[in-house]
Amino acid sequence: MNGLRQFVRQWFASGEPWIWMNAAAVGISITAVIGILGLIAVKGLAHFWPADITLIEYVDEQDQPQQIYGELVELDALPVSQFLEAGGPAAWVAPDQEVTERWLVKTGNRRINPPDFRFIYVGQIKQISSPPGVFAVERIEWGNAYGQAQSLTVGRESPQRVNPQDIEATLVERVARANEIRGQIDEIEGGVLNRINYELERLRLEARGLSLQGLESSARMTEIDATRAELQAEYAIHEADLRKLYEQLDQDTLVLGTADGRTLEIDLADVLHTWQPNDMSTLAKLGHYTSAIWRFLSEDPREANTEGGIFPAIFGTILMVLLMSVMVTPFGVIAAVYLREYAKQGPFVRVIRIAVNNLAGVPSIVYGVFGLGFFVYFLGGNLDRLFYPEALPAPTFGTPGLVWASLTLALLTVPVVIVSTEEGLTRIPRSLREGSLALGATQAETLFKVILPMASPAILTGVILAVARAAGEVAPLMLVGVVKLAPTLPLDGNFPFLHLDRKFMHLGFHIYDVGFQSPNVDAARPLVYATALLLVIIIVALNLTAINLRSRLERRYRGVES
Repeated sequence: MNGLRQFVRQWFASGEPWIWMNAAAVGISITAVIGILGLIAVKGLAHFWPADITLIEYVDEQDQPQQIYGELVELDALPVSQFLEAGGPAAWVAPDQEVTERWLVKTGNRRINPPDFRFIYVGQIKQISSPPGVFAVERIEWGNAYGQAQSLTVGRESPQRVNPQDIEATLVERVARANEIRGQIDEIEGGVLNRINYELERLRLEARGLSLQGLESSARMTEIDATRAELQAEYAIHEADLRKLYEQLDQDTLVLGTADGRTLEIDLADVLHTWQPNDMSTLAKLGHYTSAIWRFLSEDPREANTEGGIFPAIFGTILMVLLMSVMVTPFGVIAAVYLREYAKQGPFVRVIRIAVNNLAGVPSIVYGVFGLGFFVYFLGGNLDRLFYPEALPAPTFGTPGLVWASLTLALLTVPVVIVSTEEGLTRIPRSLREGSLALGATQAETLFKVILPMASPAILTGVILAVARAAGEVAPLMLVGVVKLAPTLPLDGNFPFLHLDRKFMHLGFHIYDVGFQSPNVDAARPLVYATALLLVIIIVALNLTAINLRSRLERRYRGVES
């Protein structure tokens, strides 16, 4: 026994247990991170797989037979006691059964048979099958529709009913035609008409500015009127083209037969995609899966953000993070250089450092309130009064927008850059400074040609940490620029191309909105997981880019070729 005690004392004295404990903590942390990411990936990416459409035959609470088409989404268990307490029929469970199971079924067709998600207990189900020929139809509104194709009518003025054996091929062709026409409509509405409206608004503001100066009869006002007339004539031409495209789009009608014997009439103008998952091979499903993920990444959201894609949120997140990085880096570096290289070390500088460290712990919502009061109302309001009086009372910069969101997050993350840069400056040997000065370089030349290049890896470390924090922030952005659905992107083809005053979408806020503000929680849940996974991937990609650049700089200033 004494030998064992002595061995334990020696083992603890050697420090080896603490090494094992640290290794275990790191292993647990890595496992937890991988597990969370794996859960998010499985829950999110499974949403895009074209699941089979099942025909479920079951009895309702009145013991009446029912039939419905749907996708089996999730199976969960419920204690029988809880089920019976909630008023569940005892006939749906066996006498000795302790747990009952229920399926969450995506039934679609919520326009004629709501809701489009419902729970069906296993005890209700009489039979489940996957009949061939069932169509899944993705619509612009009202979600998916499921049913057997009963008829397809092509044309509006002289409608022609397609032969039943040709419906599948004709439907693919007509949906592709509708998507092509819809793309042409988007090009006109989002391109030339958007440009004309932008130019007309700019001319209106310029004319109002001249009126405020008492120059209503000036030559420039005459030019404005002539230009406005030209733009309105051009608008009328494209508007006529747009009406023709809408007439071409609204021509075809598909009639689906639902499982309960009803019919659902769908205009192909409202259809985005159709597929028959029960008849698709694994390879065909994989192609559909890849296409669905691409549409999720490249399209705009629909149906209160519960359908469609998230491209505007991706674009807004990356653009805001890049602008924030451009703003925070010079301010953080200048502050750190002053505190380390120029300020006289003493109590005042120590107080400043303490304040900087404390700023890193201030709740982010406080920065949002400050950004709203100072940047938006004070700076933006004064900018509007000085430079945009013709637009008042409608605000230009006196309202939340991209520039104020970027500045607010720059203010939020500047302590991180200051601390990281100061640490990098501290590690540079004093002999290098003295050697540079001894060779005749000025203090500024020493700073820009010796000190800052050697401290650049530490500066990039601060930027990496700032990006990681700013990309996931939501609370301050809700006050200074982010919105549920932005009508246009902050970057377009209209001068000055980058519109810093516009509101934007953000992946973090999109997750919050879809997860907690959605009118259709069951439809939104997989999109929350998919969007969260994408946000993590974007943050990791931005960080890896900065880490790679930092590694190159470290190798360079160690005298090793990159």
